[in-house]
Amino acid sequence: MTYFPRVVVVSLAAALLPPSFAQDLASRVKAYRDKPTVARRAQIERYASLHHNDQSGALARFALGVTCLEQKDEARAIANLESARPRLPSLDDYVLYNLATAQLAAKNAAGIPAELDRMETLSLASPLAAKAIVLKSQALVELNNPAEAIRVLRERYAELPQPDGDLTLASAYHAAADRLNAATYYQRVYFYHPDTDDAARASAALVLLKEAMGGSYPAPAGALRLERGQKWLDAHEYVQARREFQSMAAELSGLERDQARVRAGAADYLRGETALAYRYLESLDLPRSEAEAERLYYVAECQRRMNDGDDMLVTVRQLGKEYRDSPWRLKALISAGNAYLVQNRPDVYEPLYKAAYEEFPNDSSSSSCHWKVTWSAYVHRRREAADRLREQLERYTGDPRTGAALYFLGRLSEADQDFSGARAYYTKILELYPNFYYASLARARLAESKLVAVEPSAKVIRYLDTLSFPQRRAPSGNDPSPATQLRVARARLLASAGFPELAESELRFGARTDGQPHLLAIELARSAPSPHLSLRYMKTLAPDYLTTPIDEMPRRFWELLFPMPYQKDLVRNARLQNLDPYIVAALIRQESEFNPAAISHKNAYGLTQIMPATGRQLARRNGVRRFRTSMLFQPATNLQLGARYLRSMLDECGGKWEETLASYNAGKTRVDEWLTWSSFQEGAEFVESIPFTETREYVQAVLRNAAMYRRLYASLPGGLPSTDGVTTERASTKSAHRSSKRNRS
Repeated sequence: MTYFPRVVVVSLAAALLPPSFAQDLASRVKAYRDKPTVARRAQIERYASLHHNDQSGALARFALGVTCLEQKDEARAIANLESARPRLPSLDDYVLYNLATAQLAAKNAAGIPAELDRMETLSLASPLAAKAIVLKSQALVELNNPAEAIRVLRERYAELPQPDGDLTLASAYHAAADRLNAATYYQRVYFYHPDTDDAARASAALVLLKEAMGGSYPAPAGALRLERGQKWLDAHEYVQARREFQSMAAELSGLERDQARVRAGAADYLRGETALAYRYLESLDLPRSEAEAERLYYVAECQRRMNDGDDMLVTVRQLGKEYRDSPWRLKALISAGNAYLVQNRPDVYEPLYKAAYEEFPNDSSSSSCHWKVTWSAYVHRRREAADRLREQLERYTGDPRTGAALYFLGRLSEADQDFSGARAYYTKILELYPNFYYASLARARLAESKLVAVEPSAKVIRYLDTLSFPQRRAPSGNDPSPATQLRVARARLLASAGFPELAESELRFGARTDGQPHLLAIELARSAPSPHLSLRYMKTLAPDYLTTPIDEMPRRFWELLFPMPYQKDLVRNARLQNLDPYIVAALIRQESEFNPAAISHKNAYGLTQIMPATGRQLARRNGVRRFRTSMLFQPATNLQLGARYLRSMLDECGGKWEETLASYNAGKTRVDEWLTWSSFQEGAEFVESIPFTETREYVQAVLRNAAMYRRLYASLPGGLPSTDGVTTERASTKSAHRSSKRNRS
C-alpha cells in the first residue's frame, strides 16, 4: 500500500465567503466583462449595496472599480475602489494599483507616488510590485518630476516588466529634455519588441525625435537592427523578417550588412522556399567572417532538405576547415549528424557527433551528441560500450540521459552475471529519477529472482559516489506555511470577485517567490474549469514531479497530475478492446492532456487525437452512423474509435507496446524500417534507437504514464479511481482549445 502524506486544508477566514454569494458575484462580473451593459453593471451595484457591511460587498465594489477601469470610466472606478479599500486589507496592493491607474488616467497624478510606495511596506510581496514601479514613474513624469522617475527606473531597472519599463524610461528622458537617452530607450522598445503596441508608440516618438535632433540623432546600432529581424524570425513571421533584413542590408555596412543579407535568405529557407533560398545564398560573395560561416550553414541546410547529402558533407567540411570554432559549424555538424541518423548511417553520423562533443565540449548540445555515439556503440554490441556509458555519466551527470546510461550499465552487468553490480545501477535510477521511464524498467529488473536476494555492489556504489549527480530539491512540506495560506486566501478572494486570471497570477507569483509550489499548484488546479487545465497547471507549477518520490506528496497532488476523467467510457471501451485502461489513459494524457476539444498541428482531433479520415474509416467499422468530424470532439465517440484504432495497431505490432506507440506517433511504415536497424534484445533498446526525438520521448512518456497510473490506482478497490473529486468530467466539448501535438512531460 502506497503511503501518501496528509495535506492540511488551507483555510482562512478571509477566504471563507458564502459559496452562493461568491458564485453569484463571480458570474455577474464575468457577464459584465464579457458584454458590458448598464443593466449588468447595475446588478453588481445592487449586489454591493445588499452586502455593504460585509466583505462580499467590498469585493463587489472592487470588481466594479476594476471593470469600470477596463471600460475607461475612471471616475466610477475611483469611487468604487475607494469604497472597497477599507474593507479589503488583504488585497490592499490590488486596490492601490488599480486606484492609482484610474487616477493617472483621469490626470490626477498627485499623491500616486506616495500611495504606491505603501506597496513596499506590505507584509507580503505583491505580483504588482514591478508594474507599480512603472506606474509610479509615469505619475512622476505627469507631476513634472522626470528626474525622480529616471532615478527610480534606473535603480530598479532589473525588476521592470518590458517593454513597458523601457518605454516609460524613454518618456521620462524625453520629458527631461535628454533626447539622446530618450532615443536610445525608444529604440530598445522598437527593435527588441517589434510586434507590440509599445513598438508602435516608440516608432512615432522616434520620428519626432529624429526631426528635432537632425544630425545629432543617434543611428541605431547594426546589432540592434539585426535583433529586430531576428525577433520576427523567432515569431515565424518570415516574410516580415525578410523585408526587415533586406531593408537594413541596404543601409548597414561590413559584417552587419553581410549578416542581414544572409538572414534574408535564411527567412526564405525557414518559410519552406528551399530552392529560392539556396540560389540566393549560393549567389552571395562574402568575405571571411561569421556571416560567411552562417551562410555556409544555411547552404548546408538547403542541401540537406534537397537530399544532396554529398554536397552537404562537403559544405560541413568547408566549415570545419575555415571556421573550426564557429557556432555555425556546431549547428551544421549536429544537423548533418541528424540527417544521417535517420538513415541509420553510423559510419557517417558518429564522426559528426564526435566532432561536435569533442570540439565544443561546453555547449549544451555536447551531452546529446556524446549519447548518440555511446548508444551506437551499445546497440551495435561493441566492446567499448561500457566505457562509453561510464564516460557519459562522468561527463554529463546532470543530463536527462543519465537514467538511460545507468540502466544499460545494469543490463551489461547482468550479461556478465554481475547481479550485485546491476542492482546498484538500478537502485541509483530509483534514487535519482523515481518516476521516469527507466525507473519503471529498473523496478521490473529489481523484481527478477536473480536480483532480489543480492546486495548492491560496494564497488559500483563507490564509483557512483564519485559522481556529482544533481541534488534533488527537498519537498517544502505538506503543511501550508503562513505565506502559502495568504496566497491561497488572496487567490480565492480574487476568483470570487470574478477575476480568475488575477487569482492564477497570484498563485503563480507565490510559487516563484515565497509559497510552497506543490500546494499552490493543487490550489490552482482545484479551481480549474476542466481536467486538462488542471493538469497543465500542475505541470507548470510543479515541474519537478518526475524526480519526486511518490510518498513525499499528498495523493491529491498525484491524482491531479495523473487524472482519469471520462472514466466510465474510457474503461468500458478499453475492456471491450481487451486493452489495459491505464495505458489508454496514459496515451490520452500524452496526446491531448484530456482536452476533448484538442486539435493538433497535424489536424488530429479529440482525446486520442484521431485524424478525420481515420475517424471516418473507424466509424464505418464500428457502426457509427452519419459520422461527422465534429463527433471526434465527443469523448464517448472519440474513446470508442480511439480504443478500436489502438487495438488494431497493437495487433499489427504483435502485442508489443513499444512498437505500437511508436506507430501511433510516427506511422507503421517508419517503425517497420527502424526494426531492421538492429537485433533488439528488449523493447527499451528499440525505443532508445528511435531517431525522432519526439517519437522516442512520446513512447517513453506513455509507458511511464501507464506505470504511474498503476502505482496510483491499482491499490484502490476495483483498481480504478472513483467518479467524483479529481475525476469529475468537468471539461466542456464546446470550449475549443487548440493544442499542438507536442512532447509533454
